[in-house]
Amino acid sequence: MSPSQEPLAPVRVRLILVEDHDMVAEAIALALGDAPGLEVVARCGSVADAVAAARAHRPGVVVLDRRLPDGDGIAAIGRITREAPGVRVLVLTGEASPRIAVRVVEAGGAGLMEKSSGLRELEWAVREVAAGGVAFAPDLLPAVLDQLAGRGRAGGDGLTGRERETLHLLAEGVSTDQVSERLGIARNTARNHIQRVLEKLGARSKLEAVAIARRRGLLD
Repeated sequence: MSPSQEPLAPVRVRLILVEDHDMVAEAIALALGDAPGLEVVARCGSVADAVAAARAHRPGVVVLDRRLPDGDGIAAIGRITREAPGVRVLVLTGEASPRIAVRVVEAGGAGLMEKSSGLRELEWAVREVAAGGVAFAPDLLPAVLDQLAGRGRAGGDGLTGRERETLHLLAEGVSTDQVSERLGIARNTARNHIQRVLEKLGARSKLEAVAIARRRGLLD
């Protein structure tokens, strides 16, 4: 189903909007808040606030900006879904690509929309993911379907979803303790994830792992 087809029947959907640009957030919140059956229960401008809001409100959908002041939105999907089991996450990005779409799927997201999309398309995407579907542009679907069917390699380098989350945190320059805190896991588990990332990328240090990942486009 696409935005040009008949819209889904309105259902009550409680959602959180995570967007750090006030004007963009205001426009999206007004549009979605006016749509039948949709209720914006919280607006956030950071990953930390999004995680806290998910815990407090238990929304049906989180509309999540990809780039936030305190981290990568896609890498935060796991944290959000742990705080609000059953929540569906729809990522917003300035530029979409098959690789980014696969990252969203690997992280547990349900859709990816470009910020240049119309508000009607965004409303459709929110309803689609709330109903248990996925919302990706047609040109991204082949990569997404491959991933959902288990035919794609994790990240193209054998990295699991959690290892890719770890890699993106390393690219932010965080410490092992911060990886542990951000992912909500024990320090030893975080250290093991980091070690596996280094081994799979053939790197001898965190810095080298990030450099290799950037060359291979794994941090797009």
